Amino acid sequence: MRIVTFTPRSAPSSPPRAGALLPDNLHVLNFAVAVDASADVPLLAWFDLGDEWLPKARQIHDQLARNMARVETLPRGSVLTLADLALGPPVPRPGKLICVGLNYKDHAAESNMAVPKSPVTFSKYVTSVIGEHKPIRLPAASSQVDYEAELAVVIGRRAKHVPVAKAWDYVLGYTNLNDVSARDLQFADGQWQRGKSCDTFAPIGPAIVTHDAVGNPHELRIRLRLNGKTMQDSSTDQLIFGIDHIVSFLSQTVTLEPGDVIATGTPPGVGFARKPPVFLKPGDVVEVEVEGLGVLSNPVVAD
Repeated sequence: MRIVTFTPRSAPSSPPRAGALLPDNLHVLNFAVAVDASADVPLLAWFDLGDEWLPKARQIHDQLARNMARVETLPRGSVLTLADLALGPPVPRPGKLICVGLNYKDHAAESNMAVPKSPVTFSKYVTSVIGEHKPIRLPAASSQVDYEAELAVVIGRRAKHVPVAKAWDYVLGYTNLNDVSARDLQFADGQWQRGKSCDTFAPIGPAIVTHDAVGNPHELRIRLRLNGKTMQDSSTDQLIFGIDHIVSFLSQTVTLEPGDVIATGTPPGVGFARKPPVFLKPGDVVEVEVEGLGVLSNPVVAD
């Protein structure tokens, strides 16, 4: 299943709603209407594997995937036309956006940093989150804004003290993420928070592909294209710390909750490590593509 959030193009300021892209790629299942239009379901409840709402939505989705004619049995407004909707970030305001740094061996080498013995983590502010096609805004305070293609994990169950062997039970699915970074701010500060958390510096999307639909998340091609030119091209089989290890590691000290997002690190090819360096400029278009997760495309503009 491919979970999305959306707003009607006719009402762009309305609150985002949760749904799922249907296999025809032309329609979206509106979870709230299809399951129970009278219930006031919080948005994050649709990301919770342990709550009643997501399993009900999944059952309806799977029935439609087998036979779209079943739409006639659903309440009016249960299935919407994709062309009438604007997709937002699949988790518009994650409770936590946790990133893992230096998690590809070759990226650590190009950064002239030692391979870490345990996951190096930092966070990005929720105000950095944007969806597909929304502009990455270059702040006036930085002249060295860089790109980073990443596989992001979306948590689907409250997790605390999770053993590695059970970690997959807490994963809802995966999406593309661009860990945009102001390198001059990052390196000048001596820590990464400000340079990683500027507004619009966390494009995510276009959908959460659920864990069951991905196969082995440690065998996915990951690429980034800048104005059509491939800048990063690797595989998640190069991760130093796998997803199960990361989820377990974080849960020992942090309570993970449904809708939390974990960015798992970037492969080599980032801009600041190139000779000469390559930084984003107004007019650029950046595309992140993790195998099976679609393409996350964002233009670049001056703030």
